[in-house]
Amino acid sequence: MTESDTQKHSVHTLVFRSLKRTYDMFLSNQNHPTAQDEQAESIFRKTKANDQYGTVLALPKGMKPHVQYHHETSETQNKDTSDSNDVLQNGNEIVNERLSSDFADSDVSRPMYADTQPANASNALVLSSKQSAANQLIPRKTSMMPKPQWHAPWKLMRVISGHLGWVRCIDVEPANEWFVTGAADRVIKIWDLASGTLKLSLTGHVSTVRGVAVSTRQPYLFSCGEDKQVKCWDLEYNKVIRHYHGHLSACYALALHPTLDILVSSGRDSVARVWDMRTKAQIHCLTGHTNTVADVKVQAADPEIITCSHDSTIRFWDMVAGRTYCTLTHHKKSVRSLAIHPKWYTMASASPDNIKEWKFPKGEFIQNLSGHNAILNALAANADNVLVSGADNGSLYFWDWKTGYNFQRLQTKAQSGSIEPEMGIYAMTFDHSGSRLITCEADKTIKIYKEDETATEQSNPVDWKPDIFKRKRY
Repeated sequence: MTESDTQKHSVHTLVFRSLKRTYDMFLSNQNHPTAQDEQAESIFRKTKANDQYGTVLALPKGMKPHVQYHHETSETQNKDTSDSNDVLQNGNEIVNERLSSDFADSDVSRPMYADTQPANASNALVLSSKQSAANQLIPRKTSMMPKPQWHAPWKLMRVISGHLGWVRCIDVEPANEWFVTGAADRVIKIWDLASGTLKLSLTGHVSTVRGVAVSTRQPYLFSCGEDKQVKCWDLEYNKVIRHYHGHLSACYALALHPTLDILVSSGRDSVARVWDMRTKAQIHCLTGHTNTVADVKVQAADPEIITCSHDSTIRFWDMVAGRTYCTLTHHKKSVRSLAIHPKWYTMASASPDNIKEWKFPKGEFIQNLSGHNAILNALAANADNVLVSGADNGSLYFWDWKTGYNFQRLQTKAQSGSIEPEMGIYAMTFDHSGSRLITCEADKTIKIYKEDETATEQSNPVDWKPDIFKRKRY
């Protein structure tokens, strides 16, 4: 017989053929397998019990059992208990006999099992201070993945045109009546939040306006730009009243202290500068970053100043001492934006590798929000635990802050007349009610989003599946 006549079979087929032949050889009837050997099964159980639980099968003298049996126990339960005790006792005897025969001719002392332990020794796995609670094991709570909170989907409400360049920054007035934007056309514009109409235009910068901030304590508006200038505008006269000189390169971000007359600006000179709002004096020059400081946040509680940089680090600053007391190096790529939760003592940072959430004051890592694989320029969060991230490719991702669940994805549409690559989102913020999301985009428009009032949990259910591997260390 040649090799070509021999039929080749897979290993899977050959194994099952061998299995069938074995059954045919050793079993008279395949539908009725042979009964288990009770004696062999009993010896196996006893041996296993002594091997794994031999030291705790019998309680030391004077120790009460875990379960107190009632006097009303039925005869069946008493019989089962006595049978199980007999099984354990027989198992102990078998193991002890074998051990004694093995070690009879040697000087090695026999292991001390429960029946040979001294009365004052305790074999309890968990010791307790109270004698009544001794030997009780505390059950470990199973880790539960919390289900995401339901959020209504967001939809585009209004598109506002008026700037002649990329819109780069935004801030909302404390009374929630108007908002201010800065753009690459060097003009600062103030818009009515309800109607979207233009109220005022401020000119004075000679290059792109990169940061604006409205004071909550004075009628002042602060702005900074790529012309290295930081300006203070008096909104009662609509003109510049102060200049803050000191930046050596373009200024990218601006933040105001909520309770003190302090202004913090940062930029391409790799430092953040702390200014006295009234005297225009520089209080601190916060050095430590090795690349552009892209964003800065200020809050009343410690840490008061938080900066993120293109050197992929985030720094917490002591404003009194003017130095870093914590540096977060978890990101692998440049960090371009920060968002502080309005209610919780936490924050989020945006980078192309991940969005990460942190806990104040020590910068403890909470979780990763993965999936928005693009250059992220902006983050915004509201009190309803909605976190929004905007990217260079015009994508908007909506996240549940608690669980990191991505419940919605939107793609912005470029304004007619602009080229397709001009879909980047450079800045965004929620208004003070948290019901409107305002985005600044590369197609020279400002877009306002709102929640869909017609959506319900039945029409837009949470399509969530727990992923136990999601929460990584870094």
